[in-house]
Amino acid sequence: MVKVSIVEEKDEHNGNSPYASSSSSASSSTDSLSSVESLDLNVDESIFDRVAALVDIVPPTTRHSISSKVSKTASVVKKTGKVFGNLVWIVTTSALLVVLPLALALEDDAKLAAQEREMMEQQQGAQASR
Repeated sequence: MVKVSIVEEKDEHNGNSPYASSSSSASSSTDSLSSVESLDLNVDESIFDRVAALVDIVPPTTRHSISSKVSKTASVVKKTGKVFGNLVWIVTTSALLVVLPLALALEDDAKLAAQEREMMEQQQGAQASR
């Protein structure tokens, strides 16, 4: 935001300057400043609004180049995400269909082995007490 203020110059030559004018330029600048002050300035301007206002500074060819690079990058990221998602789906589904039943079978085998060991210990204990 630009703030305009009136700066009064003190002329050391008291009108001897070739650039001095007889018209009252101070009053005309005051009139134009009063019209500027009457404008309602939007103070709630965001960073995005400021960047969007700078679009006209960048030449159209540069804007097109940046736009095409951003769209190509977004396309590559989207395709990579889709492939990665498919791979995760395949691995997860395979794990559920193959590894989970295998884990459950191994757990059952371990329970059976523990029960057999317990029965053997009980039989040995019964034989030792006779």
